[in-house]
Amino acid sequence: MQGWLSRSAGLGKGEPDFGSWRSLLGLPLLGAGVALLLGALLIPLAGHNPFLAYGVMLQGAFGSQRSLTETALRATPLLIMGLGLTIAFRCKVWNIGAEGQYHLGALAGAVVALNMAEQPAWLVLPLMLLAGIAGGLLWSGLAGWLHLKRGMNLIIVTLMLNYIGILWVRYMARSPLRDPRGFLPESAQFAAVARLPRLLDTRLHLGVVVAVLLVGILYVLLWRTPLGFQLRAVGSRASVARTMGIPVERTIWIALLISGALAGLAGIIEVSTTITRLKGTISDHYGFSAILVALLGQLQPLGVLVAAFLFSALNIGAEALQVRMQIPAAVAQVIQALVVLLVLAGDALARNQGNR
Repeated sequence: MQGWLSRSAGLGKGEPDFGSWRSLLGLPLLGAGVALLLGALLIPLAGHNPFLAYGVMLQGAFGSQRSLTETALRATPLLIMGLGLTIAFRCKVWNIGAEGQYHLGALAGAVVALNMAEQPAWLVLPLMLLAGIAGGLLWSGLAGWLHLKRGMNLIIVTLMLNYIGILWVRYMARSPLRDPRGFLPESAQFAAVARLPRLLDTRLHLGVVVAVLLVGILYVLLWRTPLGFQLRAVGSRASVARTMGIPVERTIWIALLISGALAGLAGIIEVSTTITRLKGTISDHYGFSAILVALLGQLQPLGVLVAAFLFSALNIGAEALQVRMQIPAAVAQVIQALVVLLVLAGDALARNQGNR
């Protein structure tokens, strides 16, 4: 799995070169086209016109202000976590635990939100966001300690911590933090002071702005700071980086903690805006999807932004297919998987050709 991730990530790439990007985009776009053609062969089997179905997907994802808003909202957690995973994967730190770190961030932030409902927003919101960041950071730090101090495989550790984090949040929502006045196993709704402000009288919220700002911040971090150089150097070849005097273990720690912190931030932003309470189900598998988003985005912050938006559009479009045409969810999921798989295959083929 490590080898597959490494090849998919294209580690060792230099600063984004938009000229080379154009030459590299050809085969991935061809892969996306082939995936859509294969999907067009599947849709008639479900008894529907493929052209009409794709029209419904586009309409569902981009056809109205409401559609665009929903696509942007769904892309926000994917983007924040995808950026964190970009930092980790650039350093060859295989953090598969963004889903668990997302849940722990949501839990930590929710504890602050539920216990400070009487305080002013200027105090609650920063503390809530910091608690979310701390929750994700501590969960990734636990994985880092088990990996670096106890020699456990990082992929297995982060993967298993996902399930512990998810089940822990489910328990907390059902019992200790459950709203005693409610019938459902979930916390009380967050007070208004614990919800991020909305923008322009839409469902878009301040978290969307934060996610977009992080694209620029992560770009500067990766390409314009000594820490970014260290992260990329360790990811390219740790032995050489160590010879250069770079503290490899400390750099791995930093990559893992940044990745966890951003996943935790995504968690608290999501529960404080679109969900507005803590409950057992607070994620649409965002942590796992963010891995694909980071790889589809070529581990470049701007690429991750585009990939998160397209991945979100695929999800929203697939839901429109189910609702408006009653096309089985399995068909829509197969089309999504084909697009992701063939785009990654096209990207790998383009890079292999470029390396010859």
